[in-house]
Amino acid sequence: MQVRFHGAAGEVTGSCHEVEANGHRLLLDCGMIQGSDEDERRNWDPFPFDPQEIDAVVLSHAHIDHSGRLPLLVKRGYRGPIWTQWATADLLKVMLEDAASLAEMDAERDNKYRRDGKTNHKPLFNHGDVARVLDQVRAIDYDQPKKILGGVTVTLRDAGHILGSASVEVVADEPTGRRTLAFSGDIGPHGTPILRDPVPVPAADLVLLESTYGGREHRERGATLDEIKDVLDHAWADQGNVIIPAFAVGRSQELLYWFARQWDEWDMSRWKIFLDSPMAMRVVDVYGRHETLFDEDAQEVWNGRPHPFKLPNLHLTPEVSQSQEINNIRGGAIIIAGSGMCNGGRVRHHLRQNLGRKQAHVMFVGYQAKGTLGRRLVDGAESVRMWGEEIRVNAVRHTVGGLSAHAGQSGLVDWYGQIAGRPPVVLVHGEDDAREALATALDRKLGATVSLARPEMTVEV
Repeated sequence: MQVRFHGAAGEVTGSCHEVEANGHRLLLDCGMIQGSDEDERRNWDPFPFDPQEIDAVVLSHAHIDHSGRLPLLVKRGYRGPIWTQWATADLLKVMLEDAASLAEMDAERDNKYRRDGKTNHKPLFNHGDVARVLDQVRAIDYDQPKKILGGVTVTLRDAGHILGSASVEVVADEPTGRRTLAFSGDIGPHGTPILRDPVPVPAADLVLLESTYGGREHRERGATLDEIKDVLDHAWADQGNVIIPAFAVGRSQELLYWFARQWDEWDMSRWKIFLDSPMAMRVVDVYGRHETLFDEDAQEVWNGRPHPFKLPNLHLTPEVSQSQEINNIRGGAIIIAGSGMCNGGRVRHHLRQNLGRKQAHVMFVGYQAKGTLGRRLVDGAESVRMWGEEIRVNAVRHTVGGLSAHAGQSGLVDWYGQIAGRPPVVLVHGEDDAREALATALDRKLGATVSLARPEMTVEV
């Protein structure tokens, strides 16, 4: 059994790991590279393997940095099954169809503004490619072993990251004996609202462990809620808007959950709340179909009043014209919009209208990758360029780290520490400073043998 690393090996996005087991080849994830324009151009590169020679794909969850190159994989010849959890299968349709729309719009824009007059730019993939991916998806339950290839069995464990997210246990019965590979996927923190806590793989011979926040801890949940309340109170006193760049899957729904749960304490009735993300609206419907995956606290909130997705002052704005009308509001609005890293989507228009206003507030509630507009704003850029216009940043910026869907260092160490035998670990899905810090913690606290994945590195199981 061998693992070869093709993505998220020294960076956070582009998750893709090739496993050879019992004469078969499978992929764990096939994610899109996100970040700067230079980074994202790498999505066009040929795969470092022949897609036609891959026998199966196992998808940990629906986030684009784990799933976004699946349409390209199919477009280039992959015809096998894509195994994933039921809720992820539902979310995948939403995520990939949105990604296809963005790719097609980008191609149309590029053709329109090409200086050489040529109009031959094509999207990375289109809706037809997405439809073929969805035809190849095979959904399975948590904790139910599934034989996906000869001598290869997969079991999904709840990772507590987003709805349907999974850690993957791959067991191969090879001529030399049984081998078990554990792939963490993305691990959520304990106590995340709505979702259940992450479940570790019981035993393994090798662990691929994510390390997004391997070098730090998140704020305690109560302190995070106090911080959000302070942001809202400050913005209300300033008579400004609050712009929240938020991922359509997970973060948008969690914010609405907290608005409902803290309805009286945060005096939420005074605000106009906008969910300005067509994709997030579709995700809300998916959540409604999978309430059995919620934890006990979330089920209690869902059965109470107000319902998180039916707040009396919540405005859903699926149409572009409705989104544009929000820009006429100078204060008293909470605007949740994508994309979460501000590299695309409707949030850029709201930032364009509000960044120059001293009374406006921008609240970042998720990871901002290097090279993104969100990262530049978080890092304190005094001005940013949008649509050819230099915009001075006068708005107040807040970074609320305690809402992260990723476990901090102690959560990652705890997840690994529950695996029998303390198997060797390869760290993936993290920048080098975070990975090095986590490697040190795993060695010091648990005596783990740790290595850092590099592109095209091969490891024996």
